[in-house]
Amino acid sequence: MPSLSDDPHPPGDRRRRFEEVYAANRARILGYALRRTSDPQDAADVLAETFLTAWRRLDDIPPGAQARLWLYGVARRVLANHHRGERRRSALAADLGSRLRDVPAAHDMAGGDLAGVAAAFRGLPEGDRELLSLVGWEGLDHGEIATVLGCSRNAVRIRLHRARRRFARALERADVPAPSRTATPIPHGEHA
Repeated sequence: MPSLSDDPHPPGDRRRRFEEVYAANRARILGYALRRTSDPQDAADVLAETFLTAWRRLDDIPPGAQARLWLYGVARRVLANHHRGERRRSALAADLGSRLRDVPAAHDMAGGDLAGVAAAFRGLPEGDRELLSLVGWEGLDHGEIATVLGCSRNAVRIRLHRARRRFARALERADVPAPSRTATPIPHGEHA
């Protein structure tokens, strides 16, 4: 097993090497990212992710002018991930948009007050909104929610019960009839 003294780059040298690579290549990598993104903030994110990878893999960076080419390769992969994420977000936004266009028809058929329900929901504490969203929108069961929140299934049951009660009271205060239990999707395998 190699010892710390076998490290070819002691901590001070490592930092100095990174700073040199960063200073010599920051502007070029930023320009590369700016020309390939539609938003300067996205380019800044690509730059940051590229140099985070460079820091983590400092020993893999070749010396001299080859470092710039290595960084271009990293930036190219970061951009590919960025563009994949953009495509996913665009597809999700389009899907959500089409679903939201259908909401007024469902609202008219149900005869409910969606604006009142939305206002009551927004008035809930953040934790309640997140919990109810994980059940209603994401369709997660208690075990899955426990994993997301980092708590026990029992804690989820208790929190969900309380969140539903607070939501029902908020609907009453807003004089909005509570949606029927069957109107709210209940994840497979869960009981209210």
